[in-house]
Amino acid sequence: MTSSFLSFQNVTAWHRDQLLFTNLDFEVKRGQHWALVGESGAGKTSLLQAMAGRLSIVGGNVVYGFYDDFLKTHPKPDVFFSFQNLVAEVGQKHSFRNVSSNTADFYYQQRYHAADAADAPTVDQYLEALGAPAQESPVWTREKLVQTFRLAELGSQQLIKLSNGETKRLLLAAALLRNPRLLLLDMPLTGLDGEARAHFEEILAEITASGITVVMATSALEIPKAITHVAVLQQGRLLSTQTKEEFIPRATHLSEDPERQAAEIANLLAESAPVPTSFQTILDLKNVTIRYGDKTVLDGVNWLVFPGERWALLGPNGSGKTTLLSLLNGDNPQAFAQDITLFDRRRGTGETIWDLKKKIGFVSPELFQFFPYQNTCLQVVESGLYDTLGLFKESQPQQEAKAMRWLELLEIAQHAGTKLRQTSASTQRLCLLARALIKHPPLLILDEPCQGLDPQQQHQFKQLLEAICAHSSTTLLYVTHYPAEIPNCVTKVLRLEQGRVQEKS
Repeated sequence: MTSSFLSFQNVTAWHRDQLLFTNLDFEVKRGQHWALVGESGAGKTSLLQAMAGRLSIVGGNVVYGFYDDFLKTHPKPDVFFSFQNLVAEVGQKHSFRNVSSNTADFYYQQRYHAADAADAPTVDQYLEALGAPAQESPVWTREKLVQTFRLAELGSQQLIKLSNGETKRLLLAAALLRNPRLLLLDMPLTGLDGEARAHFEEILAEITASGITVVMATSALEIPKAITHVAVLQQGRLLSTQTKEEFIPRATHLSEDPERQAAEIANLLAESAPVPTSFQTILDLKNVTIRYGDKTVLDGVNWLVFPGERWALLGPNGSGKTTLLSLLNGDNPQAFAQDITLFDRRRGTGETIWDLKKKIGFVSPELFQFFPYQNTCLQVVESGLYDTLGLFKESQPQQEAKAMRWLELLEIAQHAGTKLRQTSASTQRLCLLARALIKHPPLLILDEPCQGLDPQQQHQFKQLLEAICAHSSTTLLYVTHYPAEIPNCVTKVLRLEQGRVQEKS
């Protein structure tokens, strides 16, 4: 048995027509657990994909020491068995499949429509379809995983109805059911509340103690205790490797010219005539209660928001925040059975969903998960002017120019002509942020807008949002699990817990 668990030797790798790595040398030794860090687009996800064998290696050599050692003590099950059978991945997006079509054709509003939501498998059905672990006497059995990840309480729920945190728990459990030798995690802490992050720390320690080697992409500021080594990447190059104790995060590079950014935002807002904002109230919820079967998701919520107010909507995973926002942005049909007034008009009194959506700029983790990816980044941003999930009409030169200016503000203009699916997850998220901002709506609903962004991008977006609030009367609802992300313009708080309002100030 060699000390090398996995070794990349002078590797050059491509994906589709894009060169990702050139002459890459990287080694994971036995007993090591690695964090891959670096700014967005540095190559963290690509390196995980290379380890999983999903990139085209056109030069150099990859040695899967863990696979060679496995074959020394286990007969090869069949001719198709490869190192990939010993690897499990948890990415930033799921690939759940509907029951009737057996295709991953979930759509954004599916969770709110009873008939279509029922086409999604339940948690129990999903785990059953994965089958039993192939190994004899596996460490991670289905029973242990259900207990460790608290899945029994979710068993009868359709996958499409799970919260972000619940989905992550299920995906990690599904990966461990394979009892892999190598576990690859892409930004696993993204979107988790404080309690869930602490629970992840405990689980990761148990995973590494069970003999599984972990390599994860993560923020340089969120490296779990179980990690032993850190690799820093930049633009597809390996800058440095060191033990976790030796690693010192690099200082965040701040915007060099915030005044220029603020001036450009002021110009864009002035040129974008907003929907008339002479409303008495932006939203007024009275005793709103939402139930799905026996589960009460929102319980007697009252909330009044006036024009120009900036609110933080806080609460742990599963507290009802996503459901509450779905009632506001026109995606949840249960809004019509509730006492909800938006922009001075009671829901269900004749307004169309398009009347509502043209007044709202919206972004969320669910939108990121299900947004169609056939458009270019520039087209995605321009589609925000028409409230469509993608551009379905001929681009207008004036609107296209405006979309380009927003891409430039967010420093991703170089991706304007690139298909959204071919860009990094952080670039995709920034495109969706620009799509929400471009039409200068009277209400901005930003659900975890900094999710997946590196510290520089987070700082830049926070500055941008401060400038928008300083130069407009835009009403803001801001959701996050990280208090430091909340911009200074936010002065009010609504906190939910188990569907009830715990704080309103």
